[in-house]
Amino acid sequence: MTTSLPYRATADEACAWLASQTGTPWTLARLLDEGGQPYVWLDYSDDWAELFHDGVTRYAAPVVFIEDKQYLASGSDDVWLRLTRDSGNLAIALKEPGLRASRDGLHFQERDLLKLVKELLNPRPAEPQAPPVMESQLMKGLERSEIVQAFAGVGGGKLNLEQGMLKGEGVFGDDGARVRKNSRGGKNNYLWNPVTLAFGLHDVHRVPMPHLKKAFATQPLLRSWKAAWLESLALLGE
Repeated sequence: MTTSLPYRATADEACAWLASQTGTPWTLARLLDEGGQPYVWLDYSDDWAELFHDGVTRYAAPVVFIEDKQYLASGSDDVWLRLTRDSGNLAIALKEPGLRASRDGLHFQERDLLKLVKELLNPRPAEPQAPPVMESQLMKGLERSEIVQAFAGVGGGKLNLEQGMLKGEGVFGDDGARVRKNSRGGKNNYLWNPVTLAFGLHDVHRVPMPHLKKAFATQPLLRSWKAAWLESLALLGE
C-alpha cells in the first residue's frame, strides 16, 4: 500500500512517503542531505517584524542556511534560523544569534518532494564539477586590504567599506563578516569572510546584488570563494 503524501508533510510523513516510493529507508538527515527543502511556520512577533510584509501574520520560512540544516539533522528539539527569505521572498540575514522556532511547525511541501523523487528515480548523467573549496580556505578569510580591493566600487561610491571595517564592527553589526584576529596582530587587523560580508552589504547597506555577483565573477581575490558564494545564492534562489 502506497503511503499518501499530504500537501504539507511533517518530517515523519515525508520520510514515510519517500520510503514507499523508493523502497529504501528515509530519515530527516537523509532527506536534508538529498536536498529536501524544509520550512517552518512562524507567527508574527515584533522582534522579527522584518520577516512579515503586507499584513502577513503567519509565514512558512524556508530553512536555507547549511548550518541551520545541519542543526536540524543533528536531532535538535527546535529549528534555528540565521539566514532565510522573508514573506516577500527576499533573502535576509537575521540578527545574531538568530531565531529559534518550534520544531512542531517544520514541514516539507508536496511539490518539492515530488520533484525530489522524480530526480532520484531518473538521475541525470553526472557533470564534471569544479574542485571544492577547502574548509581551511574558507576559515582563513581575507585581510582588510584584500576585501577593499575585491569589492572596490560595489557601493557606487556611497559606501566607505574600509572605514566600516576600521570601526571595530563586522560591517553590519557585532562580528558580522569578521572571522578572527589576523595572526600578524595589529590594531583592527582582522580577517573577513567575503561571502558573509557580501550578503550583509546587500541586506543592510542595499548594495545591488548584480554588483556583488560581478565581484565574485571577476575578482581574482574572490576566486577560491566563488563556489561557496554560488552555493549560497542557489540556496536563497538568487
